[in-house]
Amino acid sequence: MSQSLIGKSALVTGAGTGIGKGIAIELARRGAKVAIHYNSSDAGAKDTQHRIEELGGQCMTVQADVADREQIARMVDTAAAKLGGIDILVNNAALQLNLQLFEYTEELYDRVMNINLKGYWQCMQAVIPYMKKRNFGRMINISSVHGKRPTDFDAVYCMSKGGIKMLGRESAIELARYGITVNTIAPGAIDVGKFKTSHSRPNLKKFPLGRVGLPADVASLACYLASDETSFMTGSTIRVDGAGMLM
Repeated sequence: MSQSLIGKSALVTGAGTGIGKGIAIELARRGAKVAIHYNSSDAGAKDTQHRIEELGGQCMTVQADVADREQIARMVDTAAAKLGGIDILVNNAALQLNLQLFEYTEELYDRVMNINLKGYWQCMQAVIPYMKKRNFGRMINISSVHGKRPTDFDAVYCMSKGGIKMLGRESAIELARYGITVNTIAPGAIDVGKFKTSHSRPNLKKFPLGRVGLPADVASLACYLASDETSFMTGSTIRVDGAGMLM
């Protein structure tokens, strides 16, 4: 099997839906033991667990608000105890409110930043001790093309995604001495079930491949970054958008 992850333990945040669900399932398919994090999507997390168990994989679910340091610590310690450590962290849980700049309150701003950026940072901090014990770790942060290209729909969300890229670059330098790599994936339009109406469907003329992405497109890259084949790759940001950003 390509990029086998047999013997590795992974924690995927926001794995009850969308991209996180796809990544968790694919990690398990390649042999990793997976901790499926969710906050409010209990049914989604159970579905992810069911799909992994159908594959014969080993997994568990763990609930936490990744805006809360104490809940993050509990999540990480619980996952590490059940899976025998944490080798792979996929920071994926995010909040996107799609508000105009003037519509944001301070409370909404803090909520987005505390989940999308502070949450990533605190999850990374929490897993570092477990990775240092093995002198091995793979951290994969899910950003977005909106962290690079300006849009007109949610400035605060885009700010958070841009910050994720710099978090990955700086931490890659600092954590390299411990055998820990940190890489970032920047997806474009991914079909996570939100394109159900004609009004919400993207214009496929803007995508040279003639389609939007699927969670599986991001998942295959995440598995590659989690594998031993990327031991010399760190501090990178890889765009997965079907060349949509070039149009």
